Amino acid sequence: MTSTGTPATEAVRAAGVAHTLHTYEHDPRATSYGLEAAEALGIDPDRVFKTLMIDVDGALAVAVVPVSCTVDLKAAAAALGGKRASMADPSAAQRATGYVLGGISPLGQKRRHRTVVDETAELWDTVLVSGGRRGLDLELSATDLIALTEGIVAGIGR
Repeated sequence: MTSTGTPATEAVRAAGVAHTLHTYEHDPRATSYGLEAAEALGIDPDRVFKTLMIDVDGALAVAVVPVSCTVDLKAAAAALGGKRASMADPSAAQRATGYVLGGISPLGQKRRHRTVVDETAELWDTVLVSGGRRGLDLELSATDLIALTEGIVAGIGR
């Protein structure tokens, strides 16, 4: 793998998906990794999406929402056919995905998790998600993001 090679970047390369990598200097004092990325890259925070691991009825799942909002857990659970959702335990999220917090990508996780992507992703030609490490974002079309994650599209941001 190259210096920016991560399981996420390798997944998009292997799929032959058009993408752009964006790097920035991660500030360890940042309290919001996603907002830090949007600001550092000069990109609208509505177009930069964060990857949140959630627990839906006892099973881990992925919620992808703009960094400018929070996830509506009830809506995410409903979109995935579940009754109840909560934020996943951070250490469980890291173990299940193979990524560190602030670098969890919806792509290239250790194993595929059911994924729901906020419907606002479809408003943009391209969106940015974590590239698999802090300081690396991956830009691709929302269509490709949804296809690669086998994601469900629903209104889960608030």
